[in-house]
Amino acid sequence: MQDPGATHEVFNQVPPLEGFNAFLGDPALKEAVDREGGGWGRERLSALGEWVASSRTQELARLANTWLPVLKTFDRYGNRIDEVEFHPAYHELLGKAIAEEIHALPFADPRSGVYVVRAGLHFLYNFAEIGVLCPVTMTFAAVPTLRQQPEIAAEWEPRIVSDHYDPRFMPAPGKTGAQIGMAMTEKQGGSDVRANTTRAVPLNGGGPGGEYLLTGHKWFCSAPMCDGFLTLANTDAGLTCFFVPRWTPDGERNVFLIQRLKDKLGNKSNASSEIEYRDTWARMVGEEGRGVRTIIEMVHHTRLDTGISAAGIMRNAVARAIHHASHRSAFQKKLVDQPAMRRVLADVALESEASTALAMRVARAFDQGGKNEAEQAFARISVAVAKFWHCKRCPALVAEALELHGGNGYVETGEMARLYREAPLNGIWEGSGNVMALDVLRAIARDPTALTAVMDEMELAAGADRRFDRHLEKLKQRIVDKRFSESHARQIAMELALGLQASLLVRFAPGYVADGFCATRLEDGIGLAFGLLPDGLDEAAIVERARPMPD
Repeated sequence: MQDPGATHEVFNQVPPLEGFNAFLGDPALKEAVDREGGGWGRERLSALGEWVASSRTQELARLANTWLPVLKTFDRYGNRIDEVEFHPAYHELLGKAIAEEIHALPFADPRSGVYVVRAGLHFLYNFAEIGVLCPVTMTFAAVPTLRQQPEIAAEWEPRIVSDHYDPRFMPAPGKTGAQIGMAMTEKQGGSDVRANTTRAVPLNGGGPGGEYLLTGHKWFCSAPMCDGFLTLANTDAGLTCFFVPRWTPDGERNVFLIQRLKDKLGNKSNASSEIEYRDTWARMVGEEGRGVRTIIEMVHHTRLDTGISAAGIMRNAVARAIHHASHRSAFQKKLVDQPAMRRVLADVALESEASTALAMRVARAFDQGGKNEAEQAFARISVAVAKFWHCKRCPALVAEALELHGGNGYVETGEMARLYREAPLNGIWEGSGNVMALDVLRAIARDPTALTAVMDEMELAAGADRRFDRHLEKLKQRIVDKRFSESHARQIAMELALGLQASLLVRFAPGYVADGFCATRLEDGIGLAFGLLPDGLDEAAIVERARPMPD
């Protein structure tokens, strides 16, 4: 019923982007999943694609980011409890991610392509709520590290791979499932974990798998309500990896003192905290004094997810931008039909498709790495390349997509403001840009087969596009000249990322997509800002391919 006192009619407003299938509406993702060996997971990917884009899921995400986690340091009687309370929406969202096995699918399903299917599920979940992906990723990544201490893995892995989410705060043996977190960095060191000062004192002789008491402070501990944490502390032999459960084997609360929750720019639904150990019970994982080497497998897997998530966020932003432009009119035309706007939309769509293709290709390398030495070498370097480049491009792309919404994108009543705050996080988590670029150089120096594997992948597209061939020749000349100095680290990581993305698009994407990418990413003077496409590209086709809800 119309308000009789209304002063105006509401029109030219964009309907919510919901009620569609985020998987079936994404040709680039569907094709990449099939191509990289995950086609058998299409049914479950389609089901999740429908769920993440439903109106109810979008409302759950809004609620989880409105009613933020609250730290309860003491109970009403004055007992120290160190618990974090979440809105029920957060628990429902995390429970869905666990039920979909995003946290454990490769360890529960032996089929080839399982890492690709899981990558697709993780990618899609960025349409729902990004905050819950932190404990999901850390739980997933913990398994390879815990397996380095078989007796601990034997006890905890069945709980970890369970598809039941059990939020009760109680000893893990009585729960139907468990999540794992990480607490590595300290205030004085950040990424330089060798500057850590936390100390570990052995009980009953210590040694791998042995018991220790930890004392120290951790500057960042995400998801502090997890059931156990991988952490680093110093013994007399040096930095060592430990596993810290929230409850001790005798059923008592472990000394896990949550000092405060971090007031972060974004990722609001997820509780990040500062914690202290004070004679906290822990068990050693891996070899004493080799903590970084032990925990690097966890880091390797979390970096896979940060690259996937950045690609998923970009897809989310592009879908929302195209949806907005397809429904909003200005100057008597739909925004999508305005030449300048269409050019920008086409450009961000190219970026999104390239990132999607590379994310799924890296996932296949993880899938095949245990069976194929070349794929294992490819995974070592490509995961750092993908994380570096996707996380560099994500904030710029999301900012562009927000700007395309005008003022409607800048207010908290829509999704773009939340997405904008999420965009930089993956670039910081598990190694900032310089750390990742330097890791690319380290991978090249430690194992020449890693660079060979990447170059072999690019060679598969040789001869298909002159611009790509020039890029490939420049990379080959860099190898001949041995120009791999630290000051060039970012340049090298970018060149490898663009080469891999172009190779995938030239071989597998529609010609108009590959043409647009090579023209704008491999030619000098193009791509300094989104929307600087040369004339002659099929911009309408590029935009239409990226449209989340085809007309």
